[in-house]
Amino acid sequence: MKKFLALFALVLATTFALSACAPASEPITVDSNTIVIDVRTPSEYSEGHLDGAVNIDVQDANFGTILGQLPTDGEYVVYCRSGNRSAQAVEIMKASGFTNVVDAGGVNDASAKTGIAIVQ
Repeated sequence: MKKFLALFALVLATTFALSACAPASEPITVDSNTIVIDVRTPSEYSEGHLDGAVNIDVQDANFGTILGQLPTDGEYVVYCRSGNRSAQAVEIMKASGFTNVVDAGGVNDASAKTGIAIVQ
C-alpha cells in the first residue's frame, strides 16, 4: 500500500509540475485590417459569434469559391466551435496562398485570445 501511495504521489506531483510549465494562451492582436472568420454553420454562428466576425462555413461546398474572393495577403483570424474546423480552414487557406492566417481555436478561446466579445 505504501508503494502504491508513493507512486500515486509521484504521478500527481509530476502531473502538476508539467501542467504548471504549459505555455499560457498567447493573445492575438486584432486591428482594423484584420478579418475575423467564423467557419461554423450559419445556425451555430447565429447562436453567438465574435463581434464583427464574418461567417464562412468551411463545410459549405462554396468555401473555396468564397476564399477566392478574399485577398491572400490580408490578415485573418479563424475560429470555430472547438478548434477542429478552424484548423482545417487554416490549412485550406494556407494551401490556397494565404500568408497571414491565425487559428484562434474554439469560439470561447478566440474571444479570450482576441478580447472580442461574443454577441448574437
